[in-house]
Amino acid sequence: MSEFRMPSLGADMEAGTLVEWLKKPGDRVAPGDVVAVVETQKGAIEIEIFEGGIIERLIAKVGETLPVGSPLAIIAGSQPSSVPQAGQTAPEVEPERPAPPPVETVTETAATAQRGIRASPAARKLAADHHVDLEALTGSGPEGAIVYVDVENWLHAAARQPASPPGTSPPPPARRGREAMREAIGATMARAKREIPHYYLQHTFEFDRALDWLSRTNAALGPDRRLVPGTLLVKALALACREFADFNGYWRDGHFEASQSVNVGTAIAIPGGGLVAPAIMEADRLELPAVMERLRDLVNRVRAGRYRGSELTGATVTLSSLGERSVEGLWPIINPPQVAIVGAGTPVERPWIRDGRVVPAATLMLTLAADHRVSDGHRGARFLAAIAAKLQEPEKL
Repeated sequence: MSEFRMPSLGADMEAGTLVEWLKKPGDRVAPGDVVAVVETQKGAIEIEIFEGGIIERLIAKVGETLPVGSPLAIIAGSQPSSVPQAGQTAPEVEPERPAPPPVETVTETAATAQRGIRASPAARKLAADHHVDLEALTGSGPEGAIVYVDVENWLHAAARQPASPPGTSPPPPARRGREAMREAIGATMARAKREIPHYYLQHTFEFDRALDWLSRTNAALGPDRRLVPGTLLVKALALACREFADFNGYWRDGHFEASQSVNVGTAIAIPGGGLVAPAIMEADRLELPAVMERLRDLVNRVRAGRYRGSELTGATVTLSSLGERSVEGLWPIINPPQVAIVGAGTPVERPWIRDGRVVPAATLMLTLAADHRVSDGHRGARFLAAIAAKLQEPEKL
């Protein structure tokens, strides 16, 4: 028996508000299952569980704001992956009763009850806060019930619309908590600049071979399978981290902890403002099509407001790319407790000397911000050069 606790979802998080239980007492869960939705300054985040068993009791109530580390639920029973030995039976756990269901019928007014709209308490509250008509939404919960993320997704979609279609709810005001997110990001970055001894390096190199290879490769692929330059950047960075472990890990308790896996955080803008950097796990082990698939999935879910806690906390190094924003270079700030972040600008065509001749060439600027407690400029220069070298041979990524 163990306690499932409020996780830390970033260096800037001190507490979170439980807005949705997606499991109930008696449900069996496996490591990686999403069991709850917690709202922080970064928005509504799906929380996974990392110990399998049976949910015996829900401790936290929907709507409670709890500090990091607070118990949320009691988990009992064996790991779902454990197979009983011959002659043994799996232990049975009797869940506590009664248990509140994760979804209930709306009963605020007679009209909504008559329409038979089913929605969770958290979804009802969010809809009421933003004057959203629940009848205009499609539920993704049990038996078609409307859950919190359904309202969140509607708000995101409505915020991008210039006006509401006739007969639908009016467009909502700016998404709730955006100012809090900006404040949290500012506080984290200010602390990072104050406490982490940054050093910065810049490296500009030819990017023609990578772009040409990308163009030839994409010509043979369907639109839904084509690669973007960011895919090459993620993979090249991940492979370079294998060779330069002092840029891949965390500074904790006064010392550096190198990570055994390379999880590349990818900075993604949130519609309406804000930024998150969820991780592509074990990016160094993925083929380029798989990296592209993961990247596309992350972008879509971030834009829809649906990303997981482990994706926010699992990054071991971060890539921040402004390749689609016509910015030649950027000087990023390290996201603690990580010790390095790589920035990539937009490829720029400029005069370049090649074999003693001036020729037009597409060039790319990479920048590195790294922690001087762990590495120095000499190592950083070699690290950037390694990334660039791998991008010169995209067919080997």
